[in-house]
Amino acid sequence: MLLKKSKITFAFKKIPKNNHKLHGALSLGRKGRFGFSAYIAAVLCFCCLSTTAFAAGDPLAVVNNLSTFIFSLIRAIGLILLGWGVVQVGLSFQSHDPSQRSQGFLTLAGGLIVTFAKEILDLITA
Repeated sequence: MLLKKSKITFAFKKIPKNNHKLHGALSLGRKGRFGFSAYIAAVLCFCCLSTTAFAAGDPLAVVNNLSTFIFSLIRAIGLILLGWGVVQVGLSFQSHDPSQRSQGFLTLAGGLIVTFAKEILDLITA
């Protein structure tokens, strides 16, 4: 009795032997390869050619600059509060609402204090 060899077939797509590209990969093209290689060169230069820079001069100047920047941000927030307080007071006079008027005056006073916080601190410490 002769046994027949059975062929097992799979449902997978056969890949031609002459095509060595990866299936599903996108080709970059000439401009894409140039852009990618320029990016890699820039990252390599930033990582390998960087040196430590030590600060020269007075370190208190840096702290004073940071303090000035922070107080300017606080002043901007104070001006926003001041403007909102003026709007609230104006709306309270229009609607004849005493609770909104008191809230508007409190916001106005808080905005003034926050706006001039640096000058107030200078007066207290000096």
